Amino acid sequence: MEFGADAVLLGWIPTSYILASAIFLIPVGRLADIHGMRRVFFPGIVIVTIATVLCAFSISTPILIGFRVLQGIGNAMVFSTAVAALTIIYPPGERGMALGLSVTASYIGLSLGPFIGGILTQNLGWRSIFLATIPISALIILLLMQNGDEWTEKIPERFDLAGSIVYGSMLLCLMYGLSLLPGTEGWTFILGSLPLLAIFIGWEMRIESPIIKISLFLENRVFSFSSIATMINYSATFATSFLLALYLQFNRGFDPQATGLIIMAQPVVQAVFSPAAGRLSDRVEPGLIASAGMGVTVVGLAMLALLAEETPLLFIVAALVALGIGFALFSSPNTNAVMSSVDRKFFGVASATVATARQVGMMLSLGVTMVIFSAVIGRVQITPEVHAQLLASIQIAFALFAVLCAAGIYFSLARGRVRGRQSGPAQ
Repeated sequence: MEFGADAVLLGWIPTSYILASAIFLIPVGRLADIHGMRRVFFPGIVIVTIATVLCAFSISTPILIGFRVLQGIGNAMVFSTAVAALTIIYPPGERGMALGLSVTASYIGLSLGPFIGGILTQNLGWRSIFLATIPISALIILLLMQNGDEWTEKIPERFDLAGSIVYGSMLLCLMYGLSLLPGTEGWTFILGSLPLLAIFIGWEMRIESPIIKISLFLENRVFSFSSIATMINYSATFATSFLLALYLQFNRGFDPQATGLIIMAQPVVQAVFSPAAGRLSDRVEPGLIASAGMGVTVVGLAMLALLAEETPLLFIVAALVALGIGFALFSSPNTNAVMSSVDRKFFGVASATVATARQVGMMLSLGVTMVIFSAVIGRVQITPEVHAQLLASIQIAFALFAVLCAAGIYFSLARGRVRGRQSGPAQ
């Protein structure tokens, strides 16, 4: 990078975005429930657009990191309301289909993003990655300006600022600690998040208008177990691309472009199957479909745990196809179950909770991977001398993730039924 930043500072460019997004998801989701979805979504898109422009014209790494934090806050405002808005607009019989199409759009972006980003960076420089997204954001802003209707009614309740601060501090300690694993500092921050979590729960149970009702987790089995299933699923799958990229390049000798094309098999399959899975969850109990998806994901992860120095490429692609199908079956049906399990006045918080569980799961996945690497390989540069240890680490990680995902099937199946309690569209 042109700023000459070290590896640690470069690592904070994506990490700062994830941290900011995770910390603000629940609070802005609550603001959306109080003031209306559009009043949070619209400024969120504006903030994302402005922050993206500023990122493109950053003059130093610390400034770029600061703008990435702003971008993360804006995206939290979008992510916490997008699913809630779809849930409101579409009735229960069509909700899964809408969520499935949303997942498809997401994974088309994930499929094309690295490929297009590589082309842009190679030919036009890293700033072009940010500039390329601005026309899309500008188009969304124009469309929103033409439609001034509010998506939901406002709820006359107060916003819990004190609870939001404690919640943000707790999540900051947890997420930052996960980013530092396996170092001692990482465990210190993770342990430090526990008393803050206890304070947050105690405060939220006492006040009249909390940012999230603890009873949603204690009394609503579908909501709590679906959220846990989300976190477990992402914990078990998010590091897949990272692990496979290391395996394909270091153990098998593929170049980065070939590696990217192979790994693309998973998000492409997810994009293809997600609409059908969403539509199916409108007709069949969504929890059952999501559970089946986790089962298929276990098969894919178990296949990858068998990787060897000469594993056939067809076997690897088959495992990625299984993961793609499994995640397609899980994602939109699970989200459908979460959103259909709560009253309309909690749609913003419910949407934000799913997104937060996803973010924490991502960080857990990478954190577990780093702990395994540290124990098996140590803090050394990856050279041919440690390729055997690298392969062993990858095998252990995938085996552990397969077991974790298998345990997650319990929460997915034990959540209970959603049918008969679904909330309809706004009138």
